Amino acid sequence: MAGSPIKPWWRRWFGTRSERAVARYLRSRGHRIVARNWSCSLGELDLVTLDGGCLVFVEVRSTEDADVQRPAQTVREAKQHRLTRVALAFMQRHRLLDRLARFDVVAVSWPAGNRDPAIQHHVNAFPAVGQFQMHS
Repeated sequence: MAGSPIKPWWRRWFGTRSERAVARYLRSRGHRIVARNWSCSLGELDLVTLDGGCLVFVEVRSTEDADVQRPAQTVREAKQHRLTRVALAFMQRHRLLDRLARFDVVAVSWPAGNRDPAIQHHVNAFPAVGQFQMHS
């Protein structure tokens, strides 16, 4: 079924596996997980965490390749616009507009033969994009 909006089961499994690894990684660095796969009509947030008093919207990118740089580079301007709109909706819905917030990108690489992934965390990876402004 070409063009189906439903991801193949293995892509969903791979994405979930990567998000779990990132959640463990962030918890080990003091983040508190607030939400996983939060969605609204505008889109989805992979993870929302608290890092001290800062609300962090985490975009998880993963690959089976050994290159941990490439996945992070796929969060381009259109994706940043979407994430900004969804993050603002999250903050409005949960009455968190007075919170400091930032966007992090965490790249996960699962090379063949490795049990554990390589993780690269890009803190404050991009500013809020578009007509909305958030402060970090």
